[in-house]
Amino acid sequence: MMLQFFPSKRVALYMGRLFLVRTIAVLALLVVVLQTLDLLGESSDVLAYPGNGDAQLWHYVMLRAPQIIARFLPFSVLLGTLITLATLNQNSEIISMKAAGLSAHQILAPLIVVAFGISVFSFVFNERIVARASASLDAWQAVEYGPAPPSSSVKTNIWVRDGNDLVTAAIVAGRSSSTQLRRVEIFNRVNNSLVHIIQAPRGHYDAKGGGWVLQGARDFDVVRGTTRSLGTVRFGHNIRPDQFTLAKVDANGLAIGALGSAIADLKDAGRPTAALEGSLWHKISGPLSALLMPLLGSVAAFGLARSGRLFIRAVIGMSLGFAYFVADNFALAMGNLGAYPPIMAAWAPFLLFLLVGETVLVRTEE
Repeated sequence: MMLQFFPSKRVALYMGRLFLVRTIAVLALLVVVLQTLDLLGESSDVLAYPGNGDAQLWHYVMLRAPQIIARFLPFSVLLGTLITLATLNQNSEIISMKAAGLSAHQILAPLIVVAFGISVFSFVFNERIVARASASLDAWQAVEYGPAPPSSSVKTNIWVRDGNDLVTAAIVAGRSSSTQLRRVEIFNRVNNSLVHIIQAPRGHYDAKGGGWVLQGARDFDVVRGTTRSLGTVRFGHNIRPDQFTLAKVDANGLAIGALGSAIADLKDAGRPTAALEGSLWHKISGPLSALLMPLLGSVAAFGLARSGRLFIRAVIGMSLGFAYFVADNFALAMGNLGAYPPIMAAWAPFLLFLLVGETVLVRTEE
């Protein structure tokens, strides 16, 4: 029995099913509560746009829920682990397994397999759903929950300098010569004083003539306080499309392939990419955090329940799990500041707590 990695098939299926059901139940509870609170805080802004109603509220929920699921899935795995193992320990099932000759690693094996499956699901879910939902929600919020252009490569709230002038676009969609701008504002300055503000609902890049074309532009004279219609105007002959499309790269709104392409474009333009490279690696290490939770929460599985220390063991397991999330966020912050190399910022917490969890398990139970 000790030479087998898994316990019997029946025991493995029983523990795996128990763990999976509890994890899903905890995740569902967290998503319902957190989505309700988030919707209560955001519903007034959604309904503030003329014409928005119940359909827009449900659309907001559909875009926000994937982000909540992705963020709290590892927490759910941790809590599911603690509930499962504490219950098995309370019912003396762990004692029965150890009396049958199973080691601590064999007892945890079904949970680790299920956690690996959850990690795979989390990775696919992030790539196929969360990235697109995040990009769409950012674009929708940029136009204050009004009509947004349907594009998977949108950027929001972009600022670009054109000589002395500042140019801002609420939404930037497309790439290269097909770049489109929405809600454009040009702040014309003379001797560091604001003179004119040109506003236009839309604009696009003119590859043949060079520069950018604004449609339906209006000019506000700051000195006189008057407004006049300009119609179609040209500006920014020295502004390249990549200055808009690469001015703000949101790693959360891009899948791995698109983020890798954006990093390559930024490198070609001589821009720093360390923070984005750390986020790229974290798109792999982040979902794998679910794989650590059975190991970190295993403290709750062992020890006599009647000794009165089961609650203390559960708290220790929860503390180890939350310590990992704190270390993970800290490492990413250090990576964004340039203090850690990108690969170290993404993988160091995972490897550290893998060793910590394994050390605790071996020294206490094996």
